[in-house]
Amino acid sequence: MDATPIPPAAVPSPAPGPAPGGPPPPGPPFPPVVPPAPAPVSRARRLAVPAGVMALVVGAFGYVGTVDPNEPGHYPVCPLLRFTGLYCPGCGGLRSAHAVAHGDIAAALGSNALAVAGYAVFAVLWAVWTVRAWRGRPMGLAARPAVWWAIGAVLLVFSVVRNLPFGSALAP
Repeated sequence: MDATPIPPAAVPSPAPGPAPGGPPPPGPPFPPVVPPAPAPVSRARRLAVPAGVMALVVGAFGYVGTVDPNEPGHYPVCPLLRFTGLYCPGCGGLRSAHAVAHGDIAAALGSNALAVAGYAVFAVLWAVWTVRAWRGRPMGLAARPAVWWAIGAVLLVFSVVRNLPFGSALAP
């Protein structure tokens, strides 16, 4: 027999994994780190954001209720109305908010009926949000694109109709 050594590159390396009939290879030296479960959030903390949003809305309505938009010079003029003479969907919204702040719903509807509907939708959504936060459930409000298209269509139709002679009742 020849006693020449075999070069190391020519020796096949053993395949990784368990040898047939042998023990499995050792695992990692430490078990995987599992992050701890998040601490439960207190009810007061869950209600902080809805309460903050309502505080901002009450502050805004309080300001508009105090500073009358029916008197000129307090608020900027709508650029669309100023340059084209056409009412946008928001025209009359401040006067509507002023009337709502004073409890005059009829005047609010006369100024901008769509804004009054928006105030009502906001109130319902805010109430649902607050109840869900109280119970510790997420709001989960995700509108499909069709809803956004429908909202845009309503705004467009409202804008067009309030600028036509037969829709003058919707004009501010």
